[in-house]
Amino acid sequence: MTAPMENDSLYRRMKRVLFGAPRDLFDPKIFHNVSLIAFFAWVGLGADGITSSCYGPEEAYLALGQHSVLAIFVAVMTVATILIVSGSYSQIIEAFPSGGGGYIVASKLLGEKAGVVSGSALVIDYILTITMSVAAGTDAFFSILPPQYLHLKLGFVTLVIVTLVWMNLRGIKESVAVFTPIFMVFMLGHIPLLLYAMGRHVAELPIVASAVSRDFHTTLGQVGWVGLAALLLRAFSMGGGTFTGIEAVSNSMQTLREPRVHTGKKAMLYMAVSLSFLAGGILLSYLLYKVGHVPGKTLNAVLFGKVVGDLWQGSGGKILLAIVLGSETALLFVAAQTGIIDGPQVLSNMALDYYVPRRFAHLSERLVRNYGVVFMGGMALLMLYISGGSVQYLVIMYSINVFLTFSLSQFGMILHWWKDRKTEAKWKFGIAMNGVGFLVTGTVLCVTVFFKFRAGGWVTLLITGLFVSGSFAIRRHYRSAQESMRRLDELLLTLPPVTVPAAQEPMVRRQAPTAVIMVSGYNGLGMHVFFSVVKQFPGMFRNFIFISAGVVDTSVFKGAAEVENLAHNLREQLGKYVEFVKGHGYYAEARTLVGTDAIESITHLAEEVVKDFPNICVFAGKLVFREENLLSRLLHNQTAFMAQKRLVFAGLPMIVMPIRVL
Repeated sequence: MTAPMENDSLYRRMKRVLFGAPRDLFDPKIFHNVSLIAFFAWVGLGADGITSSCYGPEEAYLALGQHSVLAIFVAVMTVATILIVSGSYSQIIEAFPSGGGGYIVASKLLGEKAGVVSGSALVIDYILTITMSVAAGTDAFFSILPPQYLHLKLGFVTLVIVTLVWMNLRGIKESVAVFTPIFMVFMLGHIPLLLYAMGRHVAELPIVASAVSRDFHTTLGQVGWVGLAALLLRAFSMGGGTFTGIEAVSNSMQTLREPRVHTGKKAMLYMAVSLSFLAGGILLSYLLYKVGHVPGKTLNAVLFGKVVGDLWQGSGGKILLAIVLGSETALLFVAAQTGIIDGPQVLSNMALDYYVPRRFAHLSERLVRNYGVVFMGGMALLMLYISGGSVQYLVIMYSINVFLTFSLSQFGMILHWWKDRKTEAKWKFGIAMNGVGFLVTGTVLCVTVFFKFRAGGWVTLLITGLFVSGSFAIRRHYRSAQESMRRLDELLLTLPPVTVPAAQEPMVRRQAPTAVIMVSGYNGLGMHVFFSVVKQFPGMFRNFIFISAGVVDTSVFKGAAEVENLAHNLREQLGKYVEFVKGHGYYAEARTLVGTDAIESITHLAEEVVKDFPNICVFAGKLVFREENLLSRLLHNQTAFMAQKRLVFAGLPMIVMPIRVL
């Protein structure tokens, strides 16, 4: 049974207009309808990597200073890194087809502590992805406007992030479909122009090679091999933002169309080829066109201005340039989509392991991780105001965490291949691929931390460290609460035996006082509430109705069959209450409803019960801690109190029974 059609209140109508109608959880095609094919995965998950070519190569090129001709070496290093990391992540996709990316890989292969570090780094990186992409897009947009409008930048960025959050609350596939035309305009504008830029200067390659050789030997004579390596590595690390987003497909395998491995590897191939061409081509074109810094303009704006000027003079060229730069600006906003898709996915995986609040694993009626989407958007706004929207500051903080995750994942895969070398036929290829990947990503991580630490990279590491510490504190609290629940469940082992045979079960008296008990399954908490009602209201209730909402979260939503299994399991568990209560001389029955919102489902169940049993009182248990604090209030949902509020306004009495947690 799915959630009911909601009434036609103004709130409900507005909710459906803004976020769309609820999805049918039991539709056999539901997962097919919300999953992404390889092309849309390339658009929705690859946009972050693709658009990093709008700022990554620029930062690397500017870091070379007067030695810009050395950009050709940085271009080769960049392309090689993209291909190596992409290839190694294809191995991860094959080994972990259910997804989870860096968090799951590190947790399974290196242990839970490494997993939490990797997951925390990814969450912070995706927050920075949103902020960085939107801030860079805003810079590009305002660079074509008169200076008097610059004071509107922060407000404009806020509006963009809020809009992205709203679009993703409607559904991932819907938001990706909206952005696809922008993505295609970007690709169809940039690729031909870069091909023209490089093709036009083919005849000049010997001259460029001569200049590179001359500058190389001059620099070598001035600073030596160590200084030259430091110069190249610093430029390479400053352009480290180019590589963020490569792991996105691996992290979001759950959103891909079956067969997932085939879809994921195809999307990775699309992204690797397109990103390596764009990043390497832009760096080489900077060199060929001798692009220099122009106040108020990005290097890409200067480059494509020169390319379009060579190709097409007049108003037509201006229109073409506006389209190219406009698509670049728009796609930078689209790149934030990766953070809003993948960030909630990582939070969901961590929530299932109790490292972040469990509500991050919940789904909305649109089957969206709505808590995660709102969290990522809110934290991106916070980072925006902390940084003042400065791309220069954000790019320093950026990319450290992603290479931390890269390195942990690659090292974990090395251990995986080595442990399974007797059963895996291609373990040598796998260990070689991930070994090279670890060597590259580990080196880049060390170089990036070294060059960016004092300039602001320490802030990223500090925030990540605080997130890791918070995650372990949350896990400790949940474990303590679970131990208390285990002691409550021991009550089930000491239940009094059944005294009334099945043939003597009492007849139902529908007008008699009826206790409706909210339960989450067959457990000690539910039985505790039942015995409390019997004790506190002796002889008053002869009818007991057990109601429960089966909440579909990310651990359940893998298709209609899993949802049906949840419903069946819930009916079986509540049947045990009915059997026990009837065996002690009371009338009992159970009612369940599967949905994504526990409060909506419980309210509907109670309203249905009162139609058959007009004299009801609803009861629910609520864990009470000896010392309430912010953590206990945050981590334990307020379902009982929220249901009480909803039912009171519906005219139904409800009592919350406090259950002491030792």
